Amino acid sequence: MLNKPIWALTASELCKKTKNNELSATEITAACLEQTKKVNPQLNAIVDDMSDEAIKHAESLDSEVAAGKPKGRLFGVPVTVKINVDQKGYATSNGVTALKNLIAKTNAPIVDHLMDAGAVFVGRTNTPEFSFRADTENPLYGRTNNPWGNHLSPGGSSGGASSAVMAGMCTLAHGNDIGGSLRFPSVATGAVTLKPGLGRVPAWNSSQTSERGILAQSMSVQGLITRSAYDLQLAMPEIIQSDLRDPFHVPMPWDTSHLSENSRKVALCFETPGFKTDPEIVKGLKIAADALSNVGFEIHEVTPPLLEETAKTGYSALLGEVQALLGEDIRRNGSEKIQMIFDEYFRQFEPYDGKKLLTAMANRTHYAREWSLFMDEYPLIISNLIPTSFFYPDRDSEGKAGVTEVLGAALWSYSMNFIGHPAGIVPTHIANTKAGPVPIGIQIIGKRWREDTVVAALIAIEEYCGTFYEKLWEKLGWLN
Repeated sequence: MLNKPIWALTASELCKKTKNNELSATEITAACLEQTKKVNPQLNAIVDDMSDEAIKHAESLDSEVAAGKPKGRLFGVPVTVKINVDQKGYATSNGVTALKNLIAKTNAPIVDHLMDAGAVFVGRTNTPEFSFRADTENPLYGRTNNPWGNHLSPGGSSGGASSAVMAGMCTLAHGNDIGGSLRFPSVATGAVTLKPGLGRVPAWNSSQTSERGILAQSMSVQGLITRSAYDLQLAMPEIIQSDLRDPFHVPMPWDTSHLSENSRKVALCFETPGFKTDPEIVKGLKIAADALSNVGFEIHEVTPPLLEETAKTGYSALLGEVQALLGEDIRRNGSEKIQMIFDEYFRQFEPYDGKKLLTAMANRTHYAREWSLFMDEYPLIISNLIPTSFFYPDRDSEGKAGVTEVLGAALWSYSMNFIGHPAGIVPTHIANTKAGPVPIGIQIIGKRWREDTVVAALIAIEEYCGTFYEKLWEKLGWLN
């Protein structure tokens, strides 16, 4: 796309222009804020307006550069932050009305790292109540819409983030993922993301009144949603920097290729136990396999170890912890809808407690070991996130069938949270349905600590398939 408007540029494109002094931080910020004014009223992706602060910060960055200060790696890049992470002076509401005045006194580590790299925060994005749905709606801020149309959920829980980045309100969108919350919204909107592995991105909220449970600590990760895989390659080295407030952060470099040999074998996995794979998902998996084969990878159709057991044990354990530590808060502060959804979660995934919970937590090592052995032979896996095309808004509120389609089928999603492996999402094509266009995204899973190889695979697939945000904007007439 020639002569893109400023708001339409990727982070990588913006950084090239700021490096060459073709654009200032103030010009970039103003362009994204103007785009937000145009499109956010319909999408409701950004729910905390940071316009005034963003312009002042951008002007300050430009003044510092004029005075001789070097530009950060993400100088002038517009970024949003999800409302479940601390940002000084803003409420960490987590989509819960009772928390609307929980004002953060300090920044979370990822906010500090993005700021230190020169990013400009332009707004805070919506999430479902307690950030525990694959859809994005709450009584405090309402529903976020998918820019592709109201026939599609925007995903969750980082639905505000994916909607914002794909609509040009920002170029990098912060999100997090305990069972798919970076990846669901990326599939839903045709965005690109990386769920980092355990310990890679430091995390902590000073606003929390107690420490999170051990499974939440080990399964939840911070990350970014982007329009291009190249932007992950640009930004991830910045957010993996150490922060002493997270004592379990692993201070490893981004590129760890010197630490291990790189096999060219890739596992192609079509099946999800207990569920039929939609033909459009099969098509996407084959496209991704062709893309990696095209750059020299060997594709092997294989069955992975213990997928269903890994996923279901992990989620029953997590829900046991959630029920014990957060159940009272959900009952006291949650809407009738979120309580109904949690009731169905608990019916479909037995919340483990007592010895059963402790045993499941111990057996996590067994599952991780089996996957590590498998991925020693196949360092990359091509899989679905969910085996069907993406669902419509509020599908998960429709009882057993709805929760099964949205969460129950997502074995390839939360299994990776339980064992701590990195996993990315990249779109492969658009399915044209009676309801409207549906982006099809596939998942790439990597070995522990090898986020760099996952992103390299996402880039190879993007090079083969192209990016999809231009197709969205052409459909909406934004580039006319």
